Amino acid sequence: MRNMQKSEKEFENNAAQPTVRLDKWLWAARFYKTRSLAKAMIDGGKVHYNQQRVKPNKEVKVGDSIRLSQGNVQKEIIILGVTEKRGPAPDAQKLYKETEASITKREQIAEARKYGALSMPNPERRPTKKERRELIEFKSHQ
Repeated sequence: MRNMQKSEKEFENNAAQPTVRLDKWLWAARFYKTRSLAKAMIDGGKVHYNQQRVKPNKEVKVGDSIRLSQGNVQKEIIILGVTEKRGPAPDAQKLYKETEASITKREQIAEARKYGALSMPNPERRPTKKERRELIEFKSHQ
């Protein structure tokens, strides 16, 4: 009898805590524009849930961590809220919190990228046909 009561309480606690598929949550939290893109990123190994590769139908819960890649940017976030509906961006930002370590690492990478771009300046315009021919001739003689 006691085991039945315990399992019923656990069931009620689990039922009270909402869960959503990982791909739906990533879409609702506005990390990816479409659910299919979120699914592709999860399948491609760009998203890790609690430090593990998972499938798109994995149920997410409040308090769990997600590590994801968006282009050159890597983010480590903690889930604060769960929803299936995609809402405005300010509401979506309340669903998660980025960790301090993730923020500092992202800022360091952005700064390094900025300094790297400054050390290799781009020309103001494309070379003309004559200049291109001269460049090709110059490179071929070296």
